Amino acid sequence: MTDYDYEEMASQLDRYADVPEDVLNEVVTRDGLCFWAFDRADMPKLSGDGSPDRELAAGMCAGCPVIDECRELDLRTAGPDTVGVWGALPDTDRRALHPVWTRRRGGEAR
Repeated sequence: MTDYDYEEMASQLDRYADVPEDVLNEVVTRDGLCFWAFDRADMPKLSGDGSPDRELAAGMCAGCPVIDECRELDLRTAGPDTVGVWGALPDTDRRALHPVWTRRRGGEAR
């Protein structure tokens, strides 16, 4: 992915800037595909390789109605310390997205 892609992703999340974290959490845990359609113990593990992990994350989240809300929630709560798949992205991409997202919100990346 390029920086432009991260900028675009971050801009798509701007609409959630004023949504309280507890509301995002409720929506994601209620409607997130991974919370009700899968046994979390059986979820595949990321390999650490960019392209295969992106494909795995996209496949795991395919059809989920709350991908953006999930991504926003993880960026807020885990930030650069994120692990696993959230919002149809592997952790490596969310770590790269986090500073872009933070700057768009007027903060400094940690």
